[in-house]
This record gives sequence, structure tokens and C-alpha cells, in this order.
Amino acid sequence: MYGTISFRRTARLFLAISAVIVICSAVFFVGSSIFSSAESEPEEEVKLPVIMYHSVYGRQPSEYVVTPEQLESDLRWLSENGYRTVTAQQLIDYTRGRGSLPHKPVMITLDDGYYNNLTDLLPLLRKYDMTALISVVGAYTDTDAVCDPHIRTYSYLTWEDIGVLAASGRIEFGNHTYDMHSLSSRKGCSRMSGESEEDYRNALRGDIMQLQSGFAEVLGFQPVVFTYPFGAVSRESIPVIRDCGFLMTLTCRERPNLIIRDPDCLYGIGRYNRSGTLTTEEYMRRLTGE
Repeated sequence: MYGTISFRRTARLFLAISAVIVICSAVFFVGSSIFSSAESEPEEEVKLPVIMYHSVYGRQPSEYVVTPEQLESDLRWLSENGYRTVTAQQLIDYTRGRGSLPHKPVMITLDDGYYNNLTDLLPLLRKYDMTALISVVGAYTDTDAVCDPHIRTYSYLTWEDIGVLAASGRIEFGNHTYDMHSLSSRKGCSRMSGESEEDYRNALRGDIMQLQSGFAEVLGFQPVVFTYPFGAVSRESIPVIRDCGFLMTLTCRERPNLIIRDPDCLYGIGRYNRSGTLTTEEYMRRLTGE
């Protein structure tokens, strides 16, 4: 005897299968849309203010000198307002798709390599759990620091001092040229009038690699940040600096920086000079807009 087909049961089974197919399709398309959106939408830009200090000394402040009290006031303000310092290496990693940055990042830099960066800056970085980058001039370290060492007013860091700072885990170092921090024959490391492009590139490469070699020989590492003396950027310097292995350059242009997942955004970073003639509140308004 042949079995009979239940049309009602068949209809219910068909509707159930159809519902499953619809749900699975919806889940697939929603998931695909999310992943596609994540891949196609650009990473949100991160605003990065960068501070440029020079000497930290306890007497009369000036355009390029702040007192230890002013420095501590600055670090306290940053901490209380939610800012967290970032290192050059963190920025380099971020632009290459690795790691993340704090909600309110800030970078602290110091130019020229004054001895008081060791005596007065480092203890305050430890106190406020912060980091900084110091850009040294090779000739100052090799000659001036050796001839007249460890005077807080004006001495420069010796190689031994640089080693102490590096070992602290709170300080990175930048190359501020070996002996081009001058306004005599050329402005900083810029190209001189009448100088051929080939001669300029050879002169620049020789100078900055002399300091790179010093770091490698004495401390076993080489800076990946190049800091332009006086902020003088020559167009012809850019390929030389890249070829020498620098992954980030610092200027003196007072402007905010937008950091994205692109290594090129780290070339030409702007910084705001911290003049000792300003109060912490006045300077921070300029730096952050708050």
C-alpha cells in the first residue's frame, strides 16, 4: 500500500528551511559588511602635540630655558589633564600597524643635550611616570662636554651621561647632527648657496653618520630620529636622511601633528618651543588648545 503525502507537513518543513536560509544569509552579509567596512575605512587620525624644551636650569628662565619648577608644573598639568607621553618607537610601531596610542598622547623632546637634562629632567620623568627624547649634537658631546663637564648651567652630556639616561628606560635619543648646529657657513644642515647637490648630500651624510657611528661604538645602538638644527629643512636633505635609516624627523614648525597608520606621517613632525617666559597655562593653551 502506498504512503500518502501530508501537504501540511511539507509546507511547514519548507517554511522552516526557508527561514534558516534567510537567517544564515543575513548573518553572512552583516558579517561581511562589518569586516569590509573595517578594512576599507581609514584609521582615525590621532592628534599629537610635541613639546620642545632645551635647557632646564634653576635661575632666570628665558626663551630657551625653563626652571625645574616650570618643568614640574608642565608635567603635572599634562598628567592631571589626562595626557600620556609616547616614545618615538611607539609612534613608529603605530604607523606600521602595530600597537595603539593613548587617548591623549603627548611627546616630550629636548634639544642640544644639556647636562641638566640628566640632573633635573630625569627625576621628574620618574616622578610623573613619563618619557622623553633628547637630541644631542655630537661635537658638543665629544668636545665641549669633555672640556667643561657637569656644570648644570651650560655643560653638555658626556657619553657616560648618555649611557645613564639610556639605561633609565625613560629616554630615547635623536641625532641633532655631529657638527652642523651652527649659523656660520650654513644655517644648520641646510644647503649653502652655490653648493652643488652632490657636495651637499655628501657633506650631510658624512656629518650625521659620524654621530651615528659614535652611538654605535659607545652605546651599541643608533638613533632612528633626526632633529633639524634650527628647524632648517632642505629639500635635498630628505632622501639623505631616509637613506641613513631615520624613521622620524623633528622640525621647529609650531603646528599640531596628525598620526595615522602610514610611516610617512612621521617625517616633518612639528613642535612647540617651550619658552620660559610663559606660564604653564599659557603654554599648554598654545600646545593643546585646551
